[in-house]
Amino acid sequence: MTDQEEFYKKLKVQLADTALWPNTYLYKFIVPTDTDKIEQIKDIFDNLGAVINTKQSKNGKYTSVSINVRMKNPDQVIIKYKEVSVKVEGVISL
Repeated sequence: MTDQEEFYKKLKVQLADTALWPNTYLYKFIVPTDTDKIEQIKDIFDNLGAVINTKQSKNGKYTSVSINVRMKNPDQVIIKYKEVSVKVEGVISL
C-alpha cells in the first residue's frame, strides 16, 4: 500500500468517526500562483455550492485555496482530494 493510499484510508476512518454525514468539509490546497491551476481547482468543485476563498502568500509565489462545501460522506471527500491531486500539477493538499 502506498503512502497516499494509507493517508486516504486513515482520513476515511477519521472522517467517519468525527462527523455525522452529510456534513460541511473544509478543503485546503496550496498551489503555485497560476490562474489556470486555481481555476482547475474551482472547476472540480463547480456545481457543488462550494464557498471558495483564495489568498496569495506574502511573496506571491503560492496561493492557498480554501473550499467549504457540503459533502455526502467520507468517500465523496476523498474522491475530490484524488481528483485535485490528479488534475492539478504541483498542488499540495493540507
